[in-house]
Amino acid sequence: MMSFNKRLLAAMAAVSALSMGLAGCGSSPNDASEGSSDGVVTITYMHRLPDSEGMTLVDDIVAKWNKEHPDIQIKATKFDGKAAEMIKKLETDVKSGEAPDLAQVGYAELPEVFTKGMLQDVSEYAEQYKDHYASGPYGLVQVDGKAYGLPQDTGPLVYFYNKAEFAKLGITEVPKTASEFIDAAGKAAAAGKYIMSYQSDEAGNMLSGLAGASGGWYRVKGDSWVVDTETDGSAAVADFYQQLLDAKAVTTNPRWDPSFDASIKDGKLIGTVAAAWEAPLFMTSSGGTGSGEWQVAQLGDWFGNAGKTGPDGGSAVAVLKNSKHPKEAMEFLDWFNTQVPDLVSQGLVPAAVTEDAETPTEWAEFFGDQDIMKEFKDANNNMGGFTYMPGFSAVVATMNETAAKASDGSGKVADVFSEAQKTSVDTLRNLGLSVAD
Repeated sequence: MMSFNKRLLAAMAAVSALSMGLAGCGSSPNDASEGSSDGVVTITYMHRLPDSEGMTLVDDIVAKWNKEHPDIQIKATKFDGKAAEMIKKLETDVKSGEAPDLAQVGYAELPEVFTKGMLQDVSEYAEQYKDHYASGPYGLVQVDGKAYGLPQDTGPLVYFYNKAEFAKLGITEVPKTASEFIDAAGKAAAAGKYIMSYQSDEAGNMLSGLAGASGGWYRVKGDSWVVDTETDGSAAVADFYQQLLDAKAVTTNPRWDPSFDASIKDGKLIGTVAAAWEAPLFMTSSGGTGSGEWQVAQLGDWFGNAGKTGPDGGSAVAVLKNSKHPKEAMEFLDWFNTQVPDLVSQGLVPAAVTEDAETPTEWAEFFGDQDIMKEFKDANNNMGGFTYMPGFSAVVATMNETAAKASDGSGKVADVFSEAQKTSVDTLRNLGLSVAD
């Protein structure tokens, strides 16, 4: 991840002081991490994992640890709200001294949480575990070379496509270049099929990931942030999707709208870029349509990215400021995040490289007996360097709103990136951080 200048860190500390008040002073009897008189350390962990039927439940994973580690006991709590709501609660709890030791934090949220002074530097403990994780995700839990937790799962962008439907259209392989793809998309559209979707409600995450595969948007120079969301990669992404939109060779159903699921179920949408973590959700969206015919492929050089991919989602588990036992918290965290089969059962693509994740049988059946977890691992290792800025959630909201205008023709895809530039600069300045002209 980026290296922060000491003066920038001082600026961040000033912002933290303003937002945190006297939160760091003293201690509370309700502090999350506790040590009992018999030497047992209790560590609390808040997460947003699905914990759905058929999965290995977090409480069951934790029970294995607790049985084997009587001196370090874990209490896990599931937060049922949205990610932003959980971050807001954690901010309040850190101020009151009642925050958990460990909390799930999205990679895009981590810089903002850091800026607000909510995290604890655990570099001295993280160093011994770094080789357990892919380098890209591990870098996303660092700020100025210091680690604030460990990566849990990742969301590299890949391509889902119905191989059988492609064959019917005479498309023998996934196109490798932008021009080849656009030609194939036109051919498919003429037959009432679509090999790509344009998802306005995912623009902030997906388009930034695609553009960022060929170069990041944010860096620090001197004591200021340098912002450039209108890179060559962004221009390539905008041109690609604009050509598809103009040719009416792409669906425009929002990802989380029922119309998206319907486009798969009725057999019209036969290919799309998606995050790796969407595999089980995609199976549900399809309603079984095309089961056994779908495949996963790496992205082609469609976005000026030389075959690289970018991030869309994924989470770390961070050690919060109040924790009195960061060493024990990190010991458990590394163990938990390397329970690969259990995390896969939760629908995650683990960041750990301690063992190969096996593709669940149900997934393999849907994706034509393909080892899609291997494809996701390859994508992880082929991820470009993209870092996030504090307040990135505001950029996502603006990108989504602007992307919707391109869907109905009242705007252009390029506007998504120009608006991202303006919002990025305004957001950083509102946080009291310097931005280079």
